[in-house]
Amino acid sequence: MNDQQLLRYSRQIMLPQIDIAGQQKLLTTKVLIIGAGGLGCPAAMYLAASGIGQISVYDDDQVDLSNLQRQIAHHTPDIGLDKVISTLNTLKKINPEVRVLAHKMRLEGERLLAEVTQADVVLDCSDNFTTRFAVNKACVATKTPLVSGAAIRFEGQISVFTPGMNNSPCYHCLYQSEGEELQNCAHNGVVAPITGIVGSIQALEAMKLIIGIGESLTGRLLLLDGLRMEWQTMRFKKNPLCPCCGDGELFAE
Repeated sequence: MNDQQLLRYSRQIMLPQIDIAGQQKLLTTKVLIIGAGGLGCPAAMYLAASGIGQISVYDDDQVDLSNLQRQIAHHTPDIGLDKVISTLNTLKKINPEVRVLAHKMRLEGERLLAEVTQADVVLDCSDNFTTRFAVNKACVATKTPLVSGAAIRFEGQISVFTPGMNNSPCYHCLYQSEGEELQNCAHNGVVAPITGIVGSIQALEAMKLIIGIGESLTGRLLLLDGLRMEWQTMRFKKNPLCPCCGDGELFAE
């Protein structure tokens, strides 16, 4: 690191759990963020500020006026702009040293598997079950750590999945594939700070995984009730009969 980097990241480097070695890990890491909305915006912004070497962002949507209440990487002049471009512009203003790859497309199929393979950590910041299960499947296949978050109404939840390590469960161990697709912000609403809280925790969990510090949320689902301002933790184990990470064949149809 040069002098400017040492100064930029000095408040992190002074933490004994991070130090120069940990900051160097962040600077050489590739993170994949799926979704540039309420969760993806704060997660990407904090990861860029912390010095992640490369951030790839996928989203196929454009900035709409209704997004601005919670999607903090986008601004009023960005309305009509691709969300990934708006996010890229914001991240570059926060930290020009970060390499940001913006892809306006829905990440799926072989492209999804290839991108997950190249990433050190994946953040699922999507808002639909189809994408979540596809991302989980790719992470299990490639043994890539996955940080998953969701926010709706006044509620948030976060968990971490580390396939192939510590007998980690996967997203499919926790949720069935017949999930309700209408459970999203567009149909149910969401209060703005909840998305910021969840996205920020996703960024923190990703940093912990990268540096190798603390205890991750693997095997735990962190639940936030924003109205009561109460946190709960639900512990869960790997399901040996899970159709994704269990004893069955992963890609069997």
